[in-house]
Amino acid sequence: MTVHRLAVRVYFEDTDAGGILYHGSHMRFFERGRTEFLRDLGISQSATADRTDPDALLFVVRKFAIEYLKPGLLDDLLTVETEIASISGPRFTVAQRLLREGDLLASAEVEVVAIGGSGRPRRLPPAMAALIEEAR
Repeated sequence: MTVHRLAVRVYFEDTDAGGILYHGSHMRFFERGRTEFLRDLGISQSATADRTDPDALLFVVRKFAIEYLKPGLLDDLLTVETEIASISGPRFTVAQRLLREGDLLASAEVEVVAIGGSGRPRRLPPAMAALIEEAR
């Protein structure tokens, strides 16, 4: 199982008035983690996302569940861990964790669905599915 790690710093813009990591910032950090994970697998979302192309392939989030456990704070250096939990047809599920020095702050389960240019679910191309499956 491949675990991808991405370092992120908590800036003022990521916090609420009390200097605590804003809940919406968790989603941005998890999104960056998933994007960089796919990029490291050789999957460029921008290369497949041209909706004018009949072979377009876009990734959309179908479900996003976050459990907040501890607060992140201004200036914290955090790690986003990302791994593939499952893959089936046009969708895959990603398990993610946000950590500070190994201490779990939040976890997320994200279901991602591949869609074609028409907006309908589309099975992942075999080569792409193989890359994701190998990372699992």
